Amino acid sequence: MYIEQLYTGCLSEAAYYIESNGEAAIIDPIRESAPYLALSSKRGAKIKYIFETHFHADFVSGHIDLARKTGAEIVFGPHANPEYAVIVATDGQEFQLGGISIKVLHTPGHTMESTCYLLRDENGKDHALFSGDTLFVGAVGRPDLAVKSAQPLTPADLASMMYDSLQGKIMPLADEVIVYPAHGAGSSCGKGIGKETFSTIGVQKASNYALQPMSRAAFIAEVTADLPPPPPYYFEDARINMLGYDAIDDVMERNARSLSPSEFKALQKAGSLVLDTRIPDAFSEGFVPGSINIGLNGQFAIWVGTLLDIHQPMILVTAPGKEEESVLRLARVGYERVRGVLQGGFDAWAAAGWPTDHIDSISPEAAADLADKGLMVLDVRNPDEFAAAHVQDALNIPLAQIAAKADRLDPDEDILLHCKSGYRSMIAASILKSKGIDGFVNVRGGFDALLDTRISIASPIMARP
Repeated sequence: MYIEQLYTGCLSEAAYYIESNGEAAIIDPIRESAPYLALSSKRGAKIKYIFETHFHADFVSGHIDLARKTGAEIVFGPHANPEYAVIVATDGQEFQLGGISIKVLHTPGHTMESTCYLLRDENGKDHALFSGDTLFVGAVGRPDLAVKSAQPLTPADLASMMYDSLQGKIMPLADEVIVYPAHGAGSSCGKGIGKETFSTIGVQKASNYALQPMSRAAFIAEVTADLPPPPPYYFEDARINMLGYDAIDDVMERNARSLSPSEFKALQKAGSLVLDTRIPDAFSEGFVPGSINIGLNGQFAIWVGTLLDIHQPMILVTAPGKEEESVLRLARVGYERVRGVLQGGFDAWAAAGWPTDHIDSISPEAAADLADKGLMVLDVRNPDEFAAAHVQDALNIPLAQIAAKADRLDPDEDILLHCKSGYRSMIAASILKSKGIDGFVNVRGGFDALLDTRISIASPIMARP
């Protein structure tokens, strides 16, 4: 028996490769098939099954493409009704894979079709639980992300089902059973997900807040409290996963076509959004006016899905050699209305003589001096980060809200802009620039760097309105 976790950091997503006696199964694959085909080929195994824990909302799963390329059967749990051929398993059904078996445990709560898969070893002993979005390390799945049906369920309804799923299906498992969840820290599919990407049932029984003794009512209240709004693209991705999609090879060929500077300019003028995927430092030195910067070096897919309209046509500026990666990582989250990529990147645009823009950045020491003189500080970190510690008198507008709340800023006021380390603040800077607000400077290194200066750090207080 062989198990390998394939973790995709920018999605905080874990897929799994399971193999026994030359037969393999994949659980929750991401969009491209290449990693699974390469691994099965390397190990001399044939992919027999592709198990989906639910209709994912945060990424487009690769199950359909992988099935096309391998002949493997796609398996969903009860209540799944996709518009393509699958096995809709029954609760308790077992699938043989070489000398091991995989048992279906229907665990509604995150969604109605949510299902965990219990792997039993060659001796029939429970070995590992592939828990999808039902159980994470330190958390459970949100009950507010299910695609609405003809008989919609409220988050409280689903949380009540999750209570039964955890108590009836998860808690009875032995402490030594390994837990392999679908997500780690950074995912918006649960609140407070731990940094580890796997655990055990015993550790989770002891430490996971959702597995502690409590009444149904208390559980529902805890699981549904303080849920931030889901990223807007989530429900669209869930629908894509239900309805099906174009082959990834076709998407790549169509979306990664090269555009000359003049073609690029014409498409921008016609309404295409310019997305620049270079690292923040490169973007700050020069960019196409109106561009939004979301660098490939951070949680690219999550921020694309949070900030950009999935239906918006876009054109890309990338670093040399990053053209296909940019297109692929957009396709992973269902962003497929890409009209092409600027051939030669920003340098080609500048060489063509078209207008350019830039972001002014200053050192943390210089920022501390200006803050002491009363310059306004804008912190775009999340509210929990801000509450833990922040610059005295700083204004907190989380990055996810910066576009909607940009009108709170005086375009004539000088502003010091920062996040934790510089990735999110450059995204915010590009959004502000695109809205005609440019009276700011970006703080290099962000809040982490400011802590090493003499700037005044406040105890937790409420940000000024």
